[in-house]
Amino acid sequence: MKAVITVIGRDTVGVIARVSAVCAELNINVEDVTQSILQEMFCMIMLVNTTNCTVEPAEMRARFETLGQEMGMQVTLTRQEVFDAMHKV
Repeated sequence: MKAVITVIGRDTVGVIARVSAVCAELNINVEDVTQSILQEMFCMIMLVNTTNCTVEPAEMRARFETLGQEMGMQVTLTRQEVFDAMHKV
């Protein structure tokens, strides 16, 4: 299953490393990444493959939500088909 991870918040050291570490811990493969800093706001979108993830989807989403709280950022994981449906015109 493909999914999209979004990260938004004040830029701090180690954001990419921490999100990537959770992906590695859960056996989630990062397939593509784009990131930018807009006036001190860090914005990142990751396309990931969760096919071999070691936990259930609800636990996976909760893990990224907890990471976001720890970093003071918004970190969300959305299945690609849900993300695509939300952004169709």
